[in-house]
Amino acid sequence: MDARAAAHVLAEIATLRQLRGEDDGESAPFDAASKQLGAQLTRSLAEALADGVFAPLVRAVLDELLSDGDSSLLDDLREATPEGLQEMLRVPGLGPTTIQRVHAGLGIETLQELEDAVRDGRLAALPRFGPRLVERVRNGIMQLRATGASVLLPHADAEAHRLLHVIGSHDGVSRVALAGTLRRRMETVNELALVVECTLQPIAVAASLAHLRGVQRVVGSGTRVISLHFADATTVTLHCVRPTQFAMTLFRTTGNAEHVRDVLQRLVDRRYRIADDEVRDADGAIVPIADEQRLYALAGLPFIAPELREMQGELAAATAGALPALLESSDIRGVLHCHSLYSDGGFGISDLALAAMARGWSYLGISDHSRSALNAHGMAADAVRQQHDEIDAVNATLVGRFRVLKGVEADILPCGTVDFGAPLLDRFEYVIASVHTRFGMNATQMTDRVLKAMEDPHVTIIGHPTGRLLLTREPYAIDIPRVLQRAAQLGVAVELNADPHRLDLDWRSCRAARAAGVQVELGPDAHSIAGLDHVALGISMARKGWLGAPDVLNTRSADDVLAFARRRRAAALATA
Repeated sequence: MDARAAAHVLAEIATLRQLRGEDDGESAPFDAASKQLGAQLTRSLAEALADGVFAPLVRAVLDELLSDGDSSLLDDLREATPEGLQEMLRVPGLGPTTIQRVHAGLGIETLQELEDAVRDGRLAALPRFGPRLVERVRNGIMQLRATGASVLLPHADAEAHRLLHVIGSHDGVSRVALAGTLRRRMETVNELALVVECTLQPIAVAASLAHLRGVQRVVGSGTRVISLHFADATTVTLHCVRPTQFAMTLFRTTGNAEHVRDVLQRLVDRRYRIADDEVRDADGAIVPIADEQRLYALAGLPFIAPELREMQGELAAATAGALPALLESSDIRGVLHCHSLYSDGGFGISDLALAAMARGWSYLGISDHSRSALNAHGMAADAVRQQHDEIDAVNATLVGRFRVLKGVEADILPCGTVDFGAPLLDRFEYVIASVHTRFGMNATQMTDRVLKAMEDPHVTIIGHPTGRLLLTREPYAIDIPRVLQRAAQLGVAVELNADPHRLDLDWRSCRAARAAGVQVELGPDAHSIAGLDHVALGISMARKGWLGAPDVLNTRSADDVLAFARRRRAAALATA
């Protein structure tokens, strides 16, 4: 188990203790340890335990995770906490403390009961539940109803990897693999799917796995495909198979359905027969399939990465030998969207620079908010001067090894002008221009607003271009094709914001950006050291959007990134 998967377990323990009203001060160590482990990108739990100092209760949980891959404390908390209260945690804007107050004050234990209390005024009658909070709860319930059981990628990743560890060490299991929408790296995931290769009879292994700790309900008992429903509302479908079925089952359950159907038809056209997730030749003999590469080869195709399997032209491209070389983590040279203590970030510039170096990057762009972003503690002019002096000092200590770049995330004001104005913007090496207010404009107004901002010669990148917050806020109305067309003409990059709540530019539009010749900046939008690791999610989305290294701005060196910014500025001034 890696350190960040353990961090997810600790965070859930802290949350459930608060939710149950058991927060006697013992939640804080779990929360602190979760943050500590969550910042450790590549370390295993064993490595983190070797040099970390943890409270005794936390240490006991971590030791159990290391030995068993699971936590009995977490399972007990999940079992003892009403499922409805756990479901309420998924309501946007509702935290465990607020839910506990509602539970204690009104005896509410289900989402429906909470909705009824909003409707009949009982929630508003509770102390400290003013009109704005009640309205936030009402809107949050509506959003949850609309999105169903979907969760963000990091939450799905953490739960899936915990289950991989637990199931992979189970008797009769030789290997386990992720499948479904999580393997295809969709922005949100509503159900986990795992393929389990068995050394014993698959039905017997499935029956045994149905008794994993924390399982409240089992669907499909007596078969080799079972769905486990856990107390925290997690649902996972396990496909238990013989070794000869593994590759085909993994391919089929990864999807999407249309892609699978097309590839299977190609196999049939080549006189192969598929039965019970095994491939047989014309004589009825089983054809050994070690992996998906072999399966695609039998269909006359090169391997197609799971991220691309959406029936968006990938099969035609594969047939023509025109699949793109997709972005890899090793291609990223640095990042440009990071916030420090100068606005709403949680760490100083030196700490962020060292953390970026530890991730193998050669530069880090600091892009704190401009002064109009009052809620994000935007910088005033004197703070900009102070910040740039500090960046110069940090760079002096890292010369030849690393470089901190001077950027800003400047607000696009409702009129389309860019916050700070020319004299101050001149001081920055690059500018990310983003919309943070007035999301209710119609498509024409919002598009014109962004297009006007792009005409400003200082603007290098348009940040999170649609403003969406996954599972929480819909994108604002904007004509992305027009934005991309103008970005290509002006030499402005667009951002793929890798914050898991955003993942914006959407992967579908990333492909359109590539076709238009627009550079995509992959930005973590980091507000902490752990936030730098959002890059991994951005890489998944970039790959899903058919992007390769040449399409992504920050696969370039720092000098080349700054040259890109200077060329854009010079070209804009020349035509002004």
